[in-house]
Amino acid sequence: MSLKNPYGDFEITEPQALRALAHPVRLAILEHLQRHGPATATGLSPHVGATPSVVSWHLRHLATFGLVTDWEGATSKRERWWQAAARGFRFTATDSVEGQSASQQLRGEMFARSADAPQQWLLSEEPRLDPEWRALAGIADTRFVATADELRQLEESIEELIAPYVRRKETSAPDGARIVRMLRYLLPEPGDDDSPGEPGDDAPATS
Repeated sequence: MSLKNPYGDFEITEPQALRALAHPVRLAILEHLQRHGPATATGLSPHVGATPSVVSWHLRHLATFGLVTDWEGATSKRERWWQAAARGFRFTATDSVEGQSASQQLRGEMFARSADAPQQWLLSEEPRLDPEWRALAGIADTRFVATADELRQLEESIEELIAPYVRRKETSAPDGARIVRMLRYLLPEPGDDDSPGEPGDDAPATS
C-alpha cells in the first residue's frame, strides 16, 4: 500500500484488486467505512443493501487486497469490527489488456454510483442549507484544450491545493466548517485529424 499521494489515499494497481472493488456493495461498504469509521457487518448491512452474512463475505474479500483491516478499538469482541485502510482510494491501470479492462469496469461502477449524487443533494441537502452555503454550491461544465502532460499537471495542482482540507480532521476544523463533497470528472475526448480549435467552436462551453 502506498499513501504518498497528497490525499493519503490507498493506491490500487493490481487488476484483481480493481475487479474486486468494482462491485456496488463493496464500493458502498468501503465508502461507509471511510466516511463513518469502523463498523461491523451487522452495522453496515442496512446501509449497503445486503445481509450481514453477505457483507461479511465482501469485507473478507476486500481485506485480501488490504482495502479494509480489523479494528482493534472495539470494546466488545462478540462481532468482528472493520475499518478502512485509508480515508480514500485511487487506482492506476496497468498497460495490459486485463488491467485496462479491470480499470474500465471499476470506473463504470464509480460513475454509476455517483450519477445520482447531485440530484439527491438537490432534493435532500440543498433545502437545508442557509443562503451563504447554498450560493457556494454549483456545477461547472468546462471544455479546454490541453496536452496529456498539461492535464496531468493540472490535476496534480488541484490535488495539492485541496489536500490540506482533505486531510484536515473534523475535530480540528475552524468554527463554521462543514463537510463539502467535490465531484470532479476528467473526460478527455478522442483526437481526430482536425485542429482542436477553440473550446467553443462546436458547442457552447459553460463554466
